[in-house]
Amino acid sequence: MSDNMRGVLLMNVAMLAFTLNDTAMKAVAETLPLFQAITLRGILTTAGLVVLAMARGGLRLWPGRRDGRIVALRTLAEVFATLTFLLALTHMPLANLSAIMQSLPLAVTLAAALVLRDPIGWRRLSAIGIGFLGVLLIVRPGTEGFDRWALLGLASVACVVVRDLSTRTLGGGVPSATVAIWAGAGVTLLGLSGLSVEGWAPMTLREGLIVVFASACLVVGYMTVVMVMRVGDIGTIAPFRYTALLWAILLGYVVFGAFPDRLTVLGAGIVVATGIYTLLREGSLRRRRR
Repeated sequence: MSDNMRGVLLMNVAMLAFTLNDTAMKAVAETLPLFQAITLRGILTTAGLVVLAMARGGLRLWPGRRDGRIVALRTLAEVFATLTFLLALTHMPLANLSAIMQSLPLAVTLAAALVLRDPIGWRRLSAIGIGFLGVLLIVRPGTEGFDRWALLGLASVACVVVRDLSTRTLGGGVPSATVAIWAGAGVTLLGLSGLSVEGWAPMTLREGLIVVFASACLVVGYMTVVMVMRVGDIGTIAPFRYTALLWAILLGYVVFGAFPDRLTVLGAGIVVATGIYTLLREGSLRRRRR
């Protein structure tokens, strides 16, 4: 299997795993305190990642001074991305929040141009501008649909941009499991800090099984999302991130009986179309340089 095909497969698995995790967390947060669910999921996820790393013979917690600083930054971004996303998720339809998150490839491209000084032409810049107009259709400033929860969704996008850009700068010798374990541990500490305010509630067997399921999905998601950022041509692989929106619409309808309205679907379509164009354009320019 080529690197690109491996990357496409990993991206599809990662998006399905994360969407299943989101669905499970939204369901369990209806009856269980959010930070309790985050803590339990974080403990199980981190333990699962450690066991997986030991089984593969790649358990190494300290990646070195340079990469250690990058992992610390990535972990901090992961923590804030998780916090803002889950807070928004408990108050928004799954498909609507997922549609906002589809602006990630556009945001990553723009951030890479501004921060890493990657060249960006007028075509891709125009596509990014049109894509963010699609985001405005989803969040709709000045309407009832635009509230602090939509803003938290946008904040989560910004945090994931930091996470993904920092992942791209990691050395090749840092095991993906190491990066994922630190992310899991950071999110667990987030849950524990919230427990001091929110408190602990009795948990039913159903809630416990949902948290276990979410943890298993998150283990798969953490591992694959780190691996996918380190293999293949990102311009070929990244468009498959949009499969998360399809899964979110399907699961949101099946599990919660919610379906996005026409403006949200239109905005999501614009974001997806411009994002795919931007990534295909990047791939074309990269091939020309080669």
